[in-house]
Amino acid sequence: MFTVKRKRETDIVFENSKTNKELTSIVIPNSVTRIGIEAFSGCSKLKSVTIPDSVTSIGYGAFKGCSGLTSIVIPDSVTSIGKYAFYGCRGQTSIVIPDSVTRIGIRAFSGCSGLTSVVIPDSVTSIGRSAFNGCRVLTSVIIPDSVTNIGYYAFSGCTGLISVVIPDSVIEIGNSIFYNCNLLEQVIAPTRFHKMFPGVASVTEPTQYLLK
Repeated sequence: MFTVKRKRETDIVFENSKTNKELTSIVIPNSVTRIGIEAFSGCSKLKSVTIPDSVTSIGYGAFKGCSGLTSIVIPDSVTSIGKYAFYGCRGQTSIVIPDSVTRIGIRAFSGCSGLTSVVIPDSVTSIGRSAFNGCRVLTSVIIPDSVTNIGYYAFSGCTGLISVVIPDSVIEIGNSIFYNCNLLEQVIAPTRFHKMFPGVASVTEPTQYLLK
């Protein structure tokens, strides 16, 4: 059973009172402004979700463990993707993050082992710790020049990752962001970060980059 709850006059949250393991599709009503904590967590048979453009926030673990979910459209109204929001969504093959989002939460897409491509818009300023950890078939990532902070282990375990572009706008990079990315051949990053990638064959400046 899923419920729509009003927290405040302008804060309507879609939450779960008891996870429905048999749920295969759902349309969230356009009165909802937030998808609450673990709203669909554990709904492994869920394949289709329609999120209206009234939603501004996807909460902690909202779709965690929805391994049957193959695609989801995040509307332009969403500004925040919470921690563990899509954790373990193994069926997801691609994700487009809208240019309204400013922050990608900790482990937001961790364990999305089927994810082959991701578009990070130039509205994002922060990529959280382990945000894309374990996305094993992701081959390339271009980080936009709006990003200033990349959390540690952000792309660790992305064993298919070959090339990454890190712009000059980045001020802070956490340790081991490419831990266990054994196929990584090329990192384009500012000189100040080059020592962080000792095992990568090609590490160059952003102004020189040409992805293989």
